[in-house]
Amino acid sequence: MPVDREKAVGASMGEREGSWEVDDVILYHLGIGAGVPATDPGELEYTFEKNLKVLPSFVVVAGGRRPRSKAETSEGFKLPGIEFDLAQLLHGEQDIEIHAPLPHAARMRTRGRIKDVFDKGKAALVILESETSDAESGEALFTNRTSMFIRGEGGFGGPSGPKAGNVPPDREPDGVLESTTIPQQALLYRLSGDKNPLHVDPEFAKMGGFDVPIIHGLCSYGIVCKAVVDGLLGGDPTRVKRYQARFAGVAFPGETYLTSYWKEGDQILLDVKSKERDAKIISNAAITLHS
Repeated sequence: MPVDREKAVGASMGEREGSWEVDDVILYHLGIGAGVPATDPGELEYTFEKNLKVLPSFVVVAGGRRPRSKAETSEGFKLPGIEFDLAQLLHGEQDIEIHAPLPHAARMRTRGRIKDVFDKGKAALVILESETSDAESGEALFTNRTSMFIRGEGGFGGPSGPKAGNVPPDREPDGVLESTTIPQQALLYRLSGDKNPLHVDPEFAKMGGFDVPIIHGLCSYGIVCKAVVDGLLGGDPTRVKRYQARFAGVAFPGETYLTSYWKEGDQILLDVKSKERDAKIISNAAITLHS
């Protein structure tokens, strides 16, 4: 299926409105492991309306439980200038930028576009960018950039794109953060909007080559974000300006995440693996702080 880069780059992905409420924020936090121990004052700030704060990684699901148009569902998902089989689609990277403190509830307006398309030989790398603002005030809230690998669609003659960034320095990490998941982690996280059966149905997971369902990549993304905010930023999510990560492998419910970190200026570089399997989960990751 051909890739028409000239047609694709810059093409609009449309506009939509949505909203989120306090319960959506709390449910997301529970889905990435907040609330342990349940009476800890810091954990209650993620799980109780009183003094509630919002992790920056929440923006990847903001509005996700609200009804969407057919064009936004997997059944009707289309990319201008790119024809592809959904079975060949992989979520490769996620990059968010936070422009204002995230409210506990909001009505939002999101405009999306295809930011770029790169030729990776055996695959096409498509970067989708969406800008979200407050629907009432017009204030810019956050930007999401999602990098998708479409297997089998490379070789169309486009640029190969930049090399992977956020490489840790050649020294021992400054420390390691540990995050434990529960067997029900994926079951909780899917309630924030991602109902892919790969994360819940054992038979479907086996079709994908896994013995059991795996944790959502964006759930891992949030688990690591929370670990850094709690472990290195004094529990203050408003210090996060940007968060970039590459999905290097899968994680399974019940596993323990080991997040190695290196402090470099206004960035915290991250590398994440499974404690039990010594296998990569997230790489080339960085959290940039507000100055």
